[in-house]
Amino acid sequence: MRASVLLLGVDTCGPSGSVALGRVRAGEVELLGQIELAGRTYSATLISAVGELLNREQNSLASLDAIVVVNGPGSFTGVRVGVSAVKGLAEGASLPVAAVSRLEVLAAKAHAPSSALDAHRREVFLRIAGTESEPRELLAGAHELAHIHPPPARVAVCDDAAAALLRAAWPTVELVESPAPGAADALELCALRVERGEFVDTALLDGHYLRRSDAEIFGDPAARPQGA
Repeated sequence: MRASVLLLGVDTCGPSGSVALGRVRAGEVELLGQIELAGRTYSATLISAVGELLNREQNSLASLDAIVVVNGPGSFTGVRVGVSAVKGLAEGASLPVAAVSRLEVLAAKAHAPSSALDAHRREVFLRIAGTESEPRELLAGAHELAHIHPPPARVAVCDDAAAALLRAAWPTVELVESPAPGAADALELCALRVERGEFVDTALLDGHYLRRSDAEIFGDPAARPQGA
């Protein structure tokens, strides 16, 4: 990598999304611009927003050194659209890709070891930092939360639904409230990883869903794994 690298960040996992452009020098990110994306419009607006952001900063896809994508968990459709778009952009321009969990981005943004996001259906996507092991991420409802011992001491949250579920299950846990993470936060978190060359195999890049799609859950035969 050069002394200065230009990164595109993409996050379409939440109720709203964003794309961001940043320049990294010695692990520090200079945010050049960010465009917010309305929820449920990602498939129609993501690529045009990337083009608008690059044009606004007088750059092009060929100017980029890498792409950072938040690959879940979150909306199944949002995750799929974001990951698919990044794979297409990266393969077309021969760009490396760094992928990061939205839960990890939220935890880093809030300076908390663990984090939780609303997963709907009275469940949360949960990241638990281990004291002697790697953090683990899981889908949890009230039953699963009740069986986690001990619960984490501090958990970052950015939505009311996740906060309410955690307060009911873990009344003594400190909840660290934070604005929702976005593409710029992902660039901040991944800047050093990019400089170290910690990229994923783009051909194998997939969404970090933690939950099956509705089609799989509710029985669309075409969505089931063969042999199921």
